[in-house]
Amino acid sequence: MAPIDLRVTRRPRFTHRLVRERGAVSLWFLLTLPALLMFGAFAVDVPRVFAVTGELQNAADAAALAGATALSTGTSGPNWAGAATMATAAIPLNASDGTKLSSGTVQAGYWDVAASAPAVIAPSTVTLPAPDSEVPAVQVTISRSASTNGLVGLLLGALLGRPTTVDSATAVAIVAPPSTVLAGGLFPVVMDQCVYAQFWDSTANQPKIDPSTNQPYEFEIGNGQQYGSSCDAGQWTTFLSSFDNVPSVLDLITNGNPSPVSIGDSIWLQPGVKDTIYSSVPTGVTVVVPVANQVDADSYVSVVAFAAFHIDASYGGSSKYIQGHFVGGYTLPTQASGVGPNYGGYVAPRLAL
Repeated sequence: MAPIDLRVTRRPRFTHRLVRERGAVSLWFLLTLPALLMFGAFAVDVPRVFAVTGELQNAADAAALAGATALSTGTSGPNWAGAATMATAAIPLNASDGTKLSSGTVQAGYWDVAASAPAVIAPSTVTLPAPDSEVPAVQVTISRSASTNGLVGLLLGALLGRPTTVDSATAVAIVAPPSTVLAGGLFPVVMDQCVYAQFWDSTANQPKIDPSTNQPYEFEIGNGQQYGSSCDAGQWTTFLSSFDNVPSVLDLITNGNPSPVSIGDSIWLQPGVKDTIYSSVPTGVTVVVPVANQVDADSYVSVVAFAAFHIDASYGGSSKYIQGHFVGGYTLPTQASGVGPNYGGYVAPRLAL
């Protein structure tokens, strides 16, 4: 019978180290798993929330601009109700994170562009005529919450006990009279500011109505026509240049001002009332004209505002005058900007917030 070998075979030392290292790796993984999940949730959900915020902001911007387009359509001041209706109707046309938006908070009122911390002011609290810095506005706030449009779902946030979150965006769109009109936007007639006291309702921001016609008052520009004491209705202008010739005025009638004109600029009054000028005036159109505080001298005068004026007729011969009326709520082409006195013309709606 062979002897039995009772010696114990020892495992190599490297095998023990391997077992210990495997256990350490497992323990390390368990300890760092929460942090890994947190970083994963952060990497996936934060960009998702930013995307949702961007979509909400785009929706609020679009709704506010849609509402602002209706502000200048009122017949006795800003169309507050129409603006709120259009803004509200525009909200469901947008979506956020694949969810169709259904509602938002809409407020129409005055926005003080000169305030350090502006806010929409209810129309009923503003003393009319409103200051030049307080312009009609529409504010839209769209939220994703439990009560409005649904919460924002998080992909990995549930692992951290937060499967949803809230989000919101606010936009303010305004319509304002211009303080600068870029090249091509003006007709070469300067209007005397004094005629507005007679034919313009500054409280309603609309032309005064002639009771005999139930239409805005008609008046004449040119040929020294006066309304009241020392109030010339208007005169030709060659804007920033002192040209005193008919070809220059005819070119300006066709092409408008060659350089931008802003409130405070000095523009030249063109003397003379040549027949060829009046026969070249377009009729049945609304034009934008600069306004000065006086037009009774052949000199440079300072621009104080811009106005919307509808040309109904133009007469040469012995008469030599343009006949027309003021227009309220006229949206200028895009070649205008800023905030000025309200004489009927508005810059296209733009975002203020």
